[in-house]
Amino acid sequence: MSFFPVVDGELHVEGVPLASVAEHFGTPCFVYSRAAIEGGYREFDAAFAGQSHLVCYAVKANSNLAVLNLLARSGSGFDIVSGGELERVIAAGGDPARTVFSGVGKTALEIEAALSAGIHCFNVESAAELDLIEAVAERVGAIAPVALRVNPDVDPRTHPYISTGLKESKFGVAWIDALPLYRRAARLPHVSVLGIGCHIGSQVTDLSVYVEAAEKVFALVDLIEADGIPLTHIDLGGGLGIRYRDEETIDPYQYALAVKRALGDRPQRLLFEPGRFLVGNAGVLLTRVLYLKPGAARDFAIVDAAMNDLIRPALYSAWHEVEAVRPRADAPRRWQIVGPVCESADFLAHDRELALAAGDLLAVRSAGAYAFAMSSNYNSRPRACEVVVDGKSMHCARSRETNADLFTRESLLP
Repeated sequence: MSFFPVVDGELHVEGVPLASVAEHFGTPCFVYSRAAIEGGYREFDAAFAGQSHLVCYAVKANSNLAVLNLLARSGSGFDIVSGGELERVIAAGGDPARTVFSGVGKTALEIEAALSAGIHCFNVESAAELDLIEAVAERVGAIAPVALRVNPDVDPRTHPYISTGLKESKFGVAWIDALPLYRRAARLPHVSVLGIGCHIGSQVTDLSVYVEAAEKVFALVDLIEADGIPLTHIDLGGGLGIRYRDEETIDPYQYALAVKRALGDRPQRLLFEPGRFLVGNAGVLLTRVLYLKPGAARDFAIVDAAMNDLIRPALYSAWHEVEAVRPRADAPRRWQIVGPVCESADFLAHDRELALAAGDLLAVRSAGAYAFAMSSNYNSRPRACEVVVDGKSMHCARSRETNADLFTRESLLP
């Protein structure tokens, strides 16, 4: 099923023409399909039917309150990496008791806030963090639920910036240190050891690396429990890739089958932290062509979206499909799709064959994850609005920033 169908030659989101979204809300604008978000969650969750599990959506992928609320209402838990994300989950109606707190740099204030909220578990990523959690829990009179995020040293075969399970990564507890640190955690009076976790990376498209990581973690679980430390859950992280261009992606049912086969008769509940898989292809970035600038070496289509709106192409050399909302019948030319930001890296796409004119609307696909969430105000550019479409209805999930919004928290010297 396509949530962005072409109807009468014009690109839609569900039952709404994208041109109507631009007319109502302007550009640049992030547009999400409610049905796609809810469908992504249902597909992943259903793959593990019959297996005790909890899906914890990775908030970092897209933290819009409306998106979080849709997932909370669908039954999702959450994976957070900051106190701000915890506040977002709560504001969106999410349940802290179904929330895991990951990340290598948790502060004492964040730990205290998470304990007060009653989160399900901290994913501990270092011995120093474990010591801080124990100290904060003692100070506030609480017992902190923890799991160690263990680094399995498995190559996810993805971009190095989003590979997180190799031994040289900043993430997780080194494999050789895991069992001694579990023994230490089990002796702490204000810590309760619940489980174990791992996360090998993002945009992973090779099922075999997940199986390799799962088998290593399951074997470590056996060693930990043989040492007299019972574990109630195993968190296998997230990172399932989506199709941006022509990638062969992992079917969630095949993923579930492989994981369950490796798990065998172990009784632990499984936790997962999908982000991109649930929302990546549920959104587009809608942008308008400002100028066409043919040149001797390259032809540039200058649009009103920029690297501050979508940094993935500049940061990762990521490929996003770009489509004309109302395609022209003219002969196409090869265009560089670039923005107004004063950086040579400010591009959304290179070498795209399109028939364009100034004023045309373009849809940059696969912009539901790591798009608005990574946007900035570079060049003092207000951030775009976010719109969720539900059938034939449009909902403004985040209004467009104004120029005045950019400096409301700043002040002049006396």
